[in-house]
Amino acid sequence: MEAANADPVRLAVLGPVRAWRGAQELDLGSPQQRVVLSALLLRLGRPVTVGELIDAVWGDDPPHAAVAVLRTYVSRLRKVLEPDRGGGSAQLIVSAADGYLADLPEEALDLTVFAQRVAEAKRLRADGRLPAAADLLHAALADWAGTPLAGLPGPLAEAERARLTEVRLNALESRLDLDLRLGRHHDVVAELAALTTDHPLRERPCRLLMLALYRSGRQAEALAVYRRARSTLVRELGVEPGAELRGLQDRILAADPSLDLAPAPGDEPPAPASAAPEGRFARPAQLPADLATFTGRTPELDQLRAQLPGEGVRPATVVINAIAGMAGVGKTALAVHWAHEIAHRFPDGQLYVNLRGFDPTGATVPPEEAVRVFLDALGVPAQRLPSGLDAQAGMYRSLLADRRVLVLLDNARDTAQVRPLLPGSPGCMAIVTSRNWLTGLVANDGAHPLTLKPLIAAEAHGFLERRLGEARLAAEPQAAEEIIERCARLPLALAIVAARAAAHPDFPLSAVAGELSESHDSLDAFAGGDLSTDVRAIFSWSHHALSAPAARLFRLLGLHSGPHISASAAAALAGLPSRETRALLGELTHAHLLMEYLPGRYALHDLLRVYAAERVAEDESESERHLAVDRLLFWYVHTAAATYPFLTPNRRQVPLPALPQDCRPLTFDTYDQALEWCDGERANLVAAVHHAVAAGRPGLAWRLTAVLWGFFYLRTHVHEWLGCARAGLAGARAAGDVPGQAWALGDVSAALAMVHRYEEAIGPLRESMDLHRRLRDMAGRAHALGNLGNLYLQTGALRKSIEYSRRGLVVDRYVGSSWGEGIALVNLGDAYQRLGLFDEATAHLEEAMTVLRALGNRWVEGITLDTLGTVHLRLGRHDDAIKHYYQAIEAHRDVGNRWGEGHTLCHLGDVHREAGEPEAARTSWRQALALFEESGHPDAEQMRERLRALGDRPPARPGSG
Repeated sequence: MEAANADPVRLAVLGPVRAWRGAQELDLGSPQQRVVLSALLLRLGRPVTVGELIDAVWGDDPPHAAVAVLRTYVSRLRKVLEPDRGGGSAQLIVSAADGYLADLPEEALDLTVFAQRVAEAKRLRADGRLPAAADLLHAALADWAGTPLAGLPGPLAEAERARLTEVRLNALESRLDLDLRLGRHHDVVAELAALTTDHPLRERPCRLLMLALYRSGRQAEALAVYRRARSTLVRELGVEPGAELRGLQDRILAADPSLDLAPAPGDEPPAPASAAPEGRFARPAQLPADLATFTGRTPELDQLRAQLPGEGVRPATVVINAIAGMAGVGKTALAVHWAHEIAHRFPDGQLYVNLRGFDPTGATVPPEEAVRVFLDALGVPAQRLPSGLDAQAGMYRSLLADRRVLVLLDNARDTAQVRPLLPGSPGCMAIVTSRNWLTGLVANDGAHPLTLKPLIAAEAHGFLERRLGEARLAAEPQAAEEIIERCARLPLALAIVAARAAAHPDFPLSAVAGELSESHDSLDAFAGGDLSTDVRAIFSWSHHALSAPAARLFRLLGLHSGPHISASAAAALAGLPSRETRALLGELTHAHLLMEYLPGRYALHDLLRVYAAERVAEDESESERHLAVDRLLFWYVHTAAATYPFLTPNRRQVPLPALPQDCRPLTFDTYDQALEWCDGERANLVAAVHHAVAAGRPGLAWRLTAVLWGFFYLRTHVHEWLGCARAGLAGARAAGDVPGQAWALGDVSAALAMVHRYEEAIGPLRESMDLHRRLRDMAGRAHALGNLGNLYLQTGALRKSIEYSRRGLVVDRYVGSSWGEGIALVNLGDAYQRLGLFDEATAHLEEAMTVLRALGNRWVEGITLDTLGTVHLRLGRHDDAIKHYYQAIEAHRDVGNRWGEGHTLCHLGDVHREAGEPEAARTSWRQALALFEESGHPDAEQMRERLRALGDRPPARPGSG
């Protein structure tokens, strides 16, 4: 019999997990039992499987009897929440398939009530009913009882706590924004001040606090908030504040009347063209961190400041400052300091590149590489890069047109290296540093020259004083002066000496000066006046002051060809354990012989690279140098190979050479870890490929390129991929390495196919196939055959595609390659459906699904499901097509195949259009367009055409006008 008058149950997760029946609180049992209830409540009305519940409670280490324990928890919860279960009363925890669901009214759970209030407040705000919206948000936030899911263990609770906390913060920021719009600025100052203290990296509360203070007549405090926020962002993240925060600071400084008339930062002037949705222009913030101990250079800074008009005035032409001077004189430090001082005047971003014009390894950055780095930073996908320096430089200047961007070109070799990187639009500014006179920039481009000389005596004294303290210098003034003169008043030399003295506060300065006077040498590579002999004396002295292991590591760093090095790579180079290597890197950093520019990542100053390269050549034997280079290159190859199973699971394995002794490559646990490592090491990996060829190790060059196949594909670094593949191929040919040639030719073909150069890609792949045949490498031959089938499919040669796919399928089955078999079947199915042979297409695609699911190959499974959907679409079976397309989208998302997801969304829209559902078609095509624009895919224009045909007005092509 139904208990009609029973009090309803109320539940809460926005704080400790609790439940009440009427006024009586219910005992929900142990924390683990509450996790089970929370998992059901967080997916209210939707089933949660037993496996998901076990993961929520125990994560990756469930007990053997986890299922039985879980069912006990559910049984106990039912007894508490449903004491009359079976007596006609409503069931709140319902069995559903392989799991359970919570079935209760939405108003019974505080989370759903909160979400409803926030959604209603958003609607009221859109309707202009601001007081009602604010009241509703006040009420919604008042229901929070502390940290959500407080005290609950397990991965689900941890993840949901973070998510719900972010939801609350967003609602709180919206409420405070509304309060400001309603003129309650005095009331919210204290709350905003506490919020910015608790969350110093969130920019929106800072904007709101600045506005509230300004409207309260506290302008100076508002500007102080900006300075604190900027300092925190630069220190913690190495980034500048966003355009809105910087723009608000400018408006406060200008006492903009609209700050009084318009009630919130949301009403600020339109964003610059760079932020327009149709432009898809990224706002880079690439400046290196400013030097905390920067001092002096007042006349030079005054000269630089004079090149810019007053605050708020846009320059009529591109402003170019060319800062030249001898090595070690502090050109980069001055340029970076000046750039940070004026960065707020360039709201569309700051670009930075070290052109390495005087790199001791000869690895000068060519302008075509630098401009590609800038285009990448500006959000241009590799697929959209034109070929040739002139076209790329033209695209770069077009992107900067009508925008205000600061460009810092550091360590340039000559004018030719710089000129393609100069902006072409008024309002932009370029700062160029070089050891050479860049007379061409002055004569032809209107650059303002500034020759940087060594510090004057007073500045050098101030330099040491900032680092060693006034009292220490005052105690030994004569020794301080001798140090300054021995260092030739060069900032880099002074910094090294100061680091030594600061590390040993008990050393008298006279002893430091005496050590300097005992060494007189010169850097032969810089003979001719570019460096004084004292600089090498300082380097030599600093090197000899190191512990023996640290000095050896410093010398070996001179063998590294990449722009920076990680702690793990340094350990491989030295053949030492990671922990010991990190201690040595710390010693080098503290001695100012190495810079840790990111946690665990290090770089040598150019002069120190010269010195390290000289010392390793002189102090280490040839055999030791070869062993160190081998350890490093093998480490890169084997660590990159450890990412291969995550990025390209089940693909043919690359044969690897045995590891040298004392070489410990990294391993990875997740896809994200593998991809993140490749991203961080990208420049070093590319350099390692070319270094391997130069060092007579072509086998490592082509193998490193081969194991990076998945990374290059996913990140579309096509130019680097093609360069590495061709370098590996050249090395393999020079060495007569036939297997290496076969692999490298396949990689050359794959890189060409990525940019749709299908016809050009066929030749290398056919040559690769012939080499595999000569080698009697059946697996390699099958791989080449299958890829040829795909290339002919893309070129429309469908009969040829079928021929090569069939041949590949036979060989794949013979050698037992399920990966190749699945792909061959998919290509056959696609070719048949394009020919209108739907029975043959369906048979091959369904067979492919069986193979791929047994293999766990979700990547190709998504493509297969999409092709099956297309078969059903062409047969007019709309429901079946939609089902397969949704399954394909799920598979694409599982592996992060965003291009595949975009294509399937395009096809899903086609089904809806044919079914007479234009709104559903519009939704799918808009989603597809967003994904194609994200990666610069050429099919974006097809999406725009489809949307225009529905009367829609999609955004313009990314990067246009």
